[in-house]
Amino acid sequence: MRCRSPPKKYSNEPYPVGHVVTAALIMAGLRKKQHERSFWPRSDTVIEKVQAYIKNNEATYIDRLKEFLRIPSISTDPQKNADTRRAAEWVQSLFAHCGIESEIVETPRHPAILADTGPADANTPTILIYGHYDVQPVGDPALWKSGPFDPTVRDGAIYARGSADDKGQVLTHMLAAEAWKKTAGKLPVRYKFLIEGEEEIGSPNLDALVETHRKRLACDYVTISDTAKLDWDTPAITYGTKGLIYKEIEIRGPKQDLHSGAFGGTVPNPGDVMCRIIGSLHDADQRVNVPGFYDDVKEISDHERKALLALPFDEAKYLKTLGSPALLGEKGYTTQERKWTRPTLDVNGLFGGFMGEGASTIIPHKMGAKVSMRLVPDQNPEKISAAFEQAVLNAAPKGVTISFKTFGCCASYVCPLDLPALAAAKKAIRDAYGKEPVMMREGGSLPILPMFKRVLKADSVMMGFSVPDCNLHGPNEFFHISDFLAGIRASASYAVHLASLATR
Repeated sequence: MRCRSPPKKYSNEPYPVGHVVTAALIMAGLRKKQHERSFWPRSDTVIEKVQAYIKNNEATYIDRLKEFLRIPSISTDPQKNADTRRAAEWVQSLFAHCGIESEIVETPRHPAILADTGPADANTPTILIYGHYDVQPVGDPALWKSGPFDPTVRDGAIYARGSADDKGQVLTHMLAAEAWKKTAGKLPVRYKFLIEGEEEIGSPNLDALVETHRKRLACDYVTISDTAKLDWDTPAITYGTKGLIYKEIEIRGPKQDLHSGAFGGTVPNPGDVMCRIIGSLHDADQRVNVPGFYDDVKEISDHERKALLALPFDEAKYLKTLGSPALLGEKGYTTQERKWTRPTLDVNGLFGGFMGEGASTIIPHKMGAKVSMRLVPDQNPEKISAAFEQAVLNAAPKGVTISFKTFGCCASYVCPLDLPALAAAKKAIRDAYGKEPVMMREGGSLPILPMFKRVLKADSVMMGFSVPDCNLHGPNEFFHISDFLAGIRASASYAVHLASLATR
């Protein structure tokens, strides 16, 4: 349904003096020298005016981000449904304030917002900006130094649930669009927005929504800001993510738990069977021991390998950060190659049998395990899923029954390195940060990327502004204010560089 009367409209009046002074003082103490510099021509250009508008409204932007972060839009919690709805309405209200047409679109669970800045000059591309307004649960509140929905600035960062994932990041594009509308009346390219409220629960209704509105969402490129920089000081563009298969295995033996003294050694023990199966899934070189697993895996090019090896990486610091005494992975590959370019298999959980205090000498009647596999380009998720199940069945003895549940099955995604929008994104990030971004892959999975490619026939550019250790999904999630403001500048610049491209 179309939201005819947004619940709140922003005023063109300035924020109360106290708010502006507070935010201005924060900015005075936080802004890095590189962000003080101007990367724009001295001539009186439109983009120079847009960037000046952004600089003049930095304090307001910080206050808006705080307002957005105060909404506890936890999509997995039914008790927070009203707050999740309120977050959607907040987004729609901001678009209304910007003069951007938008609509709240219902789904079976949480709504999405579709917005459109309108036609731009002929032959310029259309960009779909994707993001999400829902957030993860807070976990143990005692682990937070300040309230998860009480945005607090410490050491140049704003701490709150959703600050980096993804409210702060998607807001950069919304505010950049506002700056263009307020300064020039329109954008040099067409920005469309799809901001959903179910990403943190697996986007169960997104595929259907995109299919239903595929003409409305038609675009030349998709842009996503839900990834990270390489490190605190190095901006990055992520050009590849891994696919994912997530399985649950259940092994059943006797009809009930049995006394291990009376019956041990006479019937298959589901616990023993599970351990043998799990142990069989890797060989001595830490390669995945599933027949056919590597059949379609291609080695990356020498050029890409050299580029990845050239990225700064401190192995000792990496181990210290993780708290692990040693590294372990597929033989013959570096840690970065294993993370980003090689397929993996990991046990995520084991459950069943006696788990309480003390001792209970039983043969458990069932055992369970959760296993995930991260896939690389050319691996077929359905093919690997079937091969995994067959490998488990082949490793099991007679006398047990095995069942499977699948909780995730998606392909990997790699953006073509010669994609014109990728070149535009590089220039935009250089404009905002004063340095070239590095190109990197990501070990995680974004199922929406292959879906956008399949349905909209559009490739995706991942412009991330948070830092890799920003505690997303954990306590004390944060987003550096300097990166938040750089993201706004980058998105505004992105529109200029995109305008120089010809549509496909």
